[in-house]
Amino acid sequence: MSTERLPMVVPASGLPDRVRIYEVGARDGLQNEKGAVPTDVKAEFIRRLADAGLTTVEATSFVHPKWVPQLADAEQLFPQVRDLPGVELPVLVPNQRGLDRALALGADRIAVFASATESFAKANLNRTVDESLAVFEPVVRQARDAGARVRGYVSMCFGDPWEGAVPLHQVAHVCTALRNMGCDELSLGDTIGVATPGHVQELLNLLNEEGVPTDEIGVHFHDTYGQALANTYAALEHGVTTVDASAGGLGGCPYAKSATGNLATEDLVWMLHGLGIETGVDLDRLTATSVWMADRLDRPSPSRTVRALSHKDQ
Repeated sequence: MSTERLPMVVPASGLPDRVRIYEVGARDGLQNEKGAVPTDVKAEFIRRLADAGLTTVEATSFVHPKWVPQLADAEQLFPQVRDLPGVELPVLVPNQRGLDRALALGADRIAVFASATESFAKANLNRTVDESLAVFEPVVRQARDAGARVRGYVSMCFGDPWEGAVPLHQVAHVCTALRNMGCDELSLGDTIGVATPGHVQELLNLLNEEGVPTDEIGVHFHDTYGQALANTYAALEHGVTTVDASAGGLGGCPYAKSATGNLATEDLVWMLHGLGIETGVDLDRLTATSVWMADRLDRPSPSRTVRALSHKDQ
């Protein structure tokens, strides 16, 4: 069977013409590995992702090594990749100290991470939701004063392993607080992968009603229950044009044990290209990159598209 001309392009009405893929494999993916990946391998991974056409690649995190030892090499890694042409390289920071470290290396894309639930805020940040927002306010202000753009991650938007269902207004409260303090973009995280399409659309509707425009919203789905692509499609129907994904489906969440891998970038690209939506991504190069990384992690990629395309080439 030939797959050279697949997927066949069949556009659907009411969807965006182009989607920006916010690649998180090098940070959100690798932070969940049991062991540390060598710095040179991380740098090569980021370069290969950029070569595949991804223009936003989250590079690392300036979190204290005690909490995320897999990313303890941020100071060594970022200088190796910061000059990639035409590529935005956001970095995650937890507090003022993390921001100072990032800015000192020339980072100009910053991300902070909040929680929509008290349980996860306590587990992940060791603070209440409001206390964590108070910590982020001067961080966001300083980042913007330094000329950086700031993304606000919101975890547990669709469900929490301790609290269960999360009220929509609770998510909206955190989102509007981050936006009011100066975040340029919000990423709605389905941290344990329990969202369904109607839930996604209801949250997006509420955020619009609360004054958050769709073009400032990205979505970040995990595939725990096999819903990530369906949820992404629901977000596209609403007009969302920024979708987080992880090459090869790497990642989970070290503070939420029920969280499995992120939406695989290859699976996302296959769907988008079949819909005639531009991404700028070369799927063959991206697949080869994920196979390369899977070899270095000594396990197969969970991405269905990677498995299908790499099997075809054997």
